[in-house]
Amino acid sequence: MKRTVQRMLVLAVVMFALVGLIAGVAQAKEKVLTIAGFSTDTVDAHMTTAEYFVPLNAFDRLVQVEPGSNPPKIVPMLAEKWNVSKDGKVFTFFLRKGVKFHNGEELTADDVLYTFDRVLNPATKSFQTDLFDFVEGARERLDGKADSVSGFKVLDKYTFQITLKEPYAPFLASMGTPGANIYNRKFTEEFGAKFGQTAESTCGTGPFILKEYVLNDHFTLVANPDYWAGKAKIDKLVARIVPDSETLRLMFLTGEIDIFDCDQGFSQIPFFMEDAKWKDLIHRGPRVGLVYMTMNNQMKPFDDVRVRKAFQMAVDRKKILDTVYFGNGILIDGIIPRGLVGYNPEALPKIEYNPAKAKELLVEAGYPDGVDVTLTQVTGWSNRWVQINELFQQMVKDAGFNVKLEAVDSATYYAKRKEGGLMAYPQIWSLDTNDPDGTIYNFFYKDRSFGRSICYNNEAAMNKIIELRFMPDQEQRMKEYNELEKTIVHDDAAWLPLFSVDHLYVLQPRVKNFVVPWNGWSDMSYYPMDVED
Repeated sequence: MKRTVQRMLVLAVVMFALVGLIAGVAQAKEKVLTIAGFSTDTVDAHMTTAEYFVPLNAFDRLVQVEPGSNPPKIVPMLAEKWNVSKDGKVFTFFLRKGVKFHNGEELTADDVLYTFDRVLNPATKSFQTDLFDFVEGARERLDGKADSVSGFKVLDKYTFQITLKEPYAPFLASMGTPGANIYNRKFTEEFGAKFGQTAESTCGTGPFILKEYVLNDHFTLVANPDYWAGKAKIDKLVARIVPDSETLRLMFLTGEIDIFDCDQGFSQIPFFMEDAKWKDLIHRGPRVGLVYMTMNNQMKPFDDVRVRKAFQMAVDRKKILDTVYFGNGILIDGIIPRGLVGYNPEALPKIEYNPAKAKELLVEAGYPDGVDVTLTQVTGWSNRWVQINELFQQMVKDAGFNVKLEAVDSATYYAKRKEGGLMAYPQIWSLDTNDPDGTIYNFFYKDRSFGRSICYNNEAAMNKIIELRFMPDQEQRMKEYNELEKTIVHDDAAWLPLFSVDHLYVLQPRVKNFVVPWNGWSDMSYYPMDVED
């Protein structure tokens, strides 16, 4: 009997040790992905457009762009399906049942109502009100003339309806952006204006739960075990705030960071492209947007279309791409960038590089001895814009353009641009909505165009821009956008598109299932990804 008790005690000790060993092994195999993030004083996407790492991982939207789809495709997220009325004005969303917020509350149509009304509530002072510009009653709510939005309606516990004032083709795409993240009424009302400012005050339905939020240091998110689409493969997601690109590179090389986003360390690209160990671990995709040079269509000498066409022809865009962006990208001859629905380079002529012909056009326009132009850049901004302007200055000289480079502070730059007072400047535009309207309307429609110092003035094109915003037939709409690109860029030479650049990421070999984000951001959802030990 005594021996039996001793054996049982020994067996218990062995079992206890094995359990401890197994637990230790399990803990050692925790899958952690570490990236470099950006600091922000809130992760409430209604109140910021500066940081979308947490909003894209701790929250969901009604719809999303399918990861890896090309062209980008809108697919279900919190709404398992939706209907659109024949007149294109009424959107009915049918929510998934059983979806839980991180606080345990079930998602209902009332949460959607609360979320969208919160954006338009004038007391919120949200940055995302333009998402709902076309919703019936939105303006009245935003102006404080109504206590609710007439175009928002809860049909039942899992059905939510939005009615627009008039058909607006890009509306569904806008519902897939972080500004349309869905919040829980009970939780968000409890924290009020402090929602999203700490881990404790953050709650979504997303695949990760925010556990640590140390301002200017790091975010830590853990996998949501109850996520409606299944638990993420990554157990923990850490975003460290890194002060500079050289430090980031060193942290990556020592394995402290798993993903090196080259947008955060642009100057490091040649190192990785030329390094035998890393060059084959570079993942790339189009940054959905484009680099461009503006020309003020109402300011001499660019008020003459011949001068604008001459300026287009005088520039070797490929050389600029190779010099400034190390050849990572492709030339763009229109307005719709690659990676966006509607991109169709075959529908457009190519912008010719021909300095001799450019010079002939200047003579024809009345400038036989050349013409003076000013290119503006902002002091302290990326050296890329200095490089681009200096290359322009050198290149267009042969065609007869005498370029003066002007450097101003950002306040002066934005003030002059808003007043239509800049002659020309280079810049980059990135999109967050999967629709051409985001660029074409914002750059070439009346007051928007004036506010960017483009000052486009083709009335027929303006009317077409508005018409296409409300055209329900998407296939026909995209064809007409391509015609509009031809009118604006080639017939009117209203601006000079340069190129679409690649978004480069260098990955540690342990990172699997990486998908380059479809849009122009650095932030992305890490839900599809995995890591190996």
